[in-house]
Amino acid sequence: MKVAKKYAESVKLYERSKAYELSEAAKIVLETAKANFDETIELHVRLGVDPRQADQQVRGVLVLPNGTGKTKKVLVIAKGERADAATAAGADYVGAEETIQRIQKDNWFDFDVMITTPDMMGMVGRIGRILGPKGLMPNPKSGTVTMDVAKAVQEVKAGKVEYRLDKTAIIHCPVGKKSFGAEKLTENITALMDAIVKAKPSTSKGQYIKSVTLSATMGPGVKVNYNKT
Repeated sequence: MKVAKKYAESVKLYERSKAYELSEAAKIVLETAKANFDETIELHVRLGVDPRQADQQVRGVLVLPNGTGKTKKVLVIAKGERADAATAAGADYVGAEETIQRIQKDNWFDFDVMITTPDMMGMVGRIGRILGPKGLMPNPKSGTVTMDVAKAVQEVKAGKVEYRLDKTAIIHCPVGKKSFGAEKLTENITALMDAIVKAKPSTSKGQYIKSVTLSATMGPGVKVNYNKT
């Protein structure tokens, strides 16, 4: 298999047990990205918190300095002036009841992010069971339930990402594309890590950042030496 062969070649490029400084790790990851497409580079951060505890959840959003390299399609559920503002800000789709019905009846999901105003959440909530499993349910914590829909649209288009802890106490988040180069990737990763550190729960004890790993879509993981706790 070609993929397996390329993966095996990538593993030989570095020491898998060694944790590299961020700038060096970024360069290694780019060398291991051997697929014939612009691979996404992801950061995986294991935290020393208990995801089962409500007061130890780690979640937030930020606009990466260099974006994500992916243009996301944005749907805004709003009416009146807010709908007009969303259109002016560059939303790909803007609608209300008819759009909710289209999602429900036609299984239409030609968008990556849904943004809505608080007054429309009752309507959006009706299809929560459809949106939730796909990660599309708007949420105030992620900035997708807001009266300032124009700003929300602009942030998504500029490269806003959401980071959140999973059940195994790991945060997985895209930080750019192979085509970014090591410098831009390093800037994005630094911004994300700073945000994660600032989001440390007050109830968290002991070592907060357990491990940091960087990987390309089809490549192996490269350990990052990150000693800020």
